This record gives sequence, structure tokens and C-alpha cells, in this order.
Amino acid sequence: MTHVLREIASQPECWRQALELGAANPAGLPETGERVAVIGCGTSLYMAQAYATLRERSGQGETDAFPASELPARRYDRLVAITRSGTTTEVLHALGAAGDVPTIALTADPATPVSAAARTVIALEFADERSVVQTRFATCVLALLRAHLGQAPNDLVAQAETALTTPLPEGALTRRRFTFLGRGWTGGLAREAALKLREAALAWSEAYPALEYRHGPISLADEESLVWFFGGQEELLDDVARTGALTTVTALDPLADLVRAQRLAVELARSRGLDPDSPRNLTRSVILP
Repeated sequence: MTHVLREIASQPECWRQALELGAANPAGLPETGERVAVIGCGTSLYMAQAYATLRERSGQGETDAFPASELPARRYDRLVAITRSGTTTEVLHALGAAGDVPTIALTADPATPVSAAARTVIALEFADERSVVQTRFATCVLALLRAHLGQAPNDLVAQAETALTTPLPEGALTRRRFTFLGRGWTGGLAREAALKLREAALAWSEAYPALEYRHGPISLADEESLVWFFGGQEELLDDVARTGALTTVTALDPLADLVRAQRLAVELARSRGLDPDSPRNLTRSVILP
């Protein structure tokens, strides 16, 4: 079994720990009413986007998400950084430039430069990974943040277990184009799912806000496409079905449904003779000169 498959399978227990940690209100996380910026790179950026939408729409304060390399010169009450490795150059630079703004980093490895760069660190060492392709660290971070917001379903761990055994869409491995659609906070999950297929399987994949899909991108859909909905978007299903594309939508919590997308990425890689533990041109952390 590959490292990434083991890490995908471990998510229910890891989520249990993350949810308990988030519900315990760890020091340094944003307080209600604060204006917050959340940064990350790659997968961590997409978790930042999901969290930012959840926090702002729950009425807890204005929340923006940015790539760490694109953090604007605006005033925020707190800066939250997500970094699995704790060594990503752009994240460390943004934290170092924060001045007197309180900073907090969520990382899998606290024995890294991020512990010196951020004022507060939350370590999710139980979610660290050997694989280059991120799975459980990212989902654990979002589970923790949802618990802190009071936005995590009580049965989220059970739903993760279900996602590990639910069959993948029949015929998915024969498709050539993969589109993931989300709305609100699940837009970040859609972008993350598309990234997983690109990283692990070198697949043609994309993501859109669900209601934007009819404004042009649907022209690409055909019998070689799979369109994956994060959350019910019944008003779109008929339009997509008419293209001949395969569709999938479940009643699972969208974060649990991301586990299914992770599984698809690995299975697609293996069907193409690729090693999902060794993605092309990628390393575990991007460290710039």
C-alpha cells in the first residue's frame, strides 16, 4: 500500500483528534469580531479559502484568504497561516512581515522555522504525512477550524469512515476530463479535489463555483467528462446530464466527500501506471533561494 493510501485511510481517527483540539478553543485562533487574513500555498490555500468563507458567513468576522505570496498590505487583527511542512518560503516571509499583528500557524511539524516566525503555533503532529501529496493534514486543519467555529457535524468522523468505503462513481476511471463544482465554502474543496487529480494522476481537472459552470465551462462537458458536485446543486444536474457527462453528488458532508475525491486521485494514478507517492516535478515543501 502506498503512503498516501495509508494516510487517506487514517483520516477518521485523525479527524477525531483534530475535532477535539478545535473544540478545546486553543490559544491564538481568531476571536469573534476580529478581521482576519488566512494564508497558505497549494492545498493549504484551498483550506484557507474554505475556512475564510465559513468564518465570515457564520458572522464571526470579516475573513479573507490569500496565497502567502500575494498577501496585500492591508490592516488585519490577526494573521493565520496554514503550512504542513513549516518551511514554505512564502509563508515564512509573510509571517515575518506581519509586524505587530498577532500571528498563528497551524503545522504538522513544530520543530521547523515556522515556530519562530509565528507568535502562536498549533501542532497537528498526528496528521503529518510521508507522502508529497497532502491529504490528512489538510482535512484535519479544516476539521479543527470547523470545530472551533462550532460548524462541525457531530457525525463527521463517521461520515469520513463512510467515505472510505463508498464506491467511486462507476466508470470514473475511464473519463478523461474531471470538473469539480462547489459553492460557498465548498469552492475551496472543489479546487483541492482538482489539484489532487493533477498532482497524483496528471489528470486534466478543473474547478468552478457551481453556478458559474453554465457560463461557458459547460461547453467542454461530454461523454468523456466527470462532473463532481460538492453539495447538492440539483438545479444544475439536468443541464450537465444532457451533455453526456458522468455526474456524482452525495449526501455526505463535503469534507467527507473530499475523501472520496482523494481516493479517486490515487486510483486514477494507479490505473495509469503512476506512483502517487512520487508526483512529477513536486517536492514536500517549496523552499526558495
